[in-house]
Amino acid sequence: MKAIFYFLTIIVLTLTGCSPKSPKGKEYFNNGDAKLFTQDYAGAIVEYNKALEINPRYSEAYCNRGAAKFYLQDYPETIADCTKAIEFNPKNGYAYRNRGSAKYQMQDYRGSIVDCTKALEIFPNFAEAYFTRGAAKLKVDQKDSGCLDLSRAGELGYKQAYEVIQKFCQ
Repeated sequence: MKAIFYFLTIIVLTLTGCSPKSPKGKEYFNNGDAKLFTQDYAGAIVEYNKALEINPRYSEAYCNRGAAKFYLQDYPETIADCTKAIEFNPKNGYAYRNRGSAKYQMQDYRGSIVDCTKALEIFPNFAEAYFTRGAAKLKVDQKDSGCLDLSRAGELGYKQAYEVIQKFCQ
């Protein structure tokens, strides 16, 4: 009897997308990523919304929906989505970096530094987080530290960092 229950549970989980390898809402999430990649940000948001209707705790869907909103310059909503992503997965370094970028755009430079620092604790070689944190540090008169972050971003392959260094760190 236990074997039959176990077998039926596996079948149900697989058919409903609940298996660990296939989180609920994954198809819509993938559709959202495809639209994000092609810069169809509004379309991406629609797909991420569908994924979140199915799985309201889908951290990556919140994070990527926040990224789409960032590209649409909706920074308060980016922050809200990234905060939700972090709530469901405190190790989501991308959510910290995206939230830090939105805070930077809203001129909350100190908040941006805090979030990018957290992203770097999770992913120590996250070039974009170094770049954003470096730019934010320049805005709060931490020139030496900011220029070091920008240099590290450049070393990690973020070429735009060298343009900022030439302009502000000489």
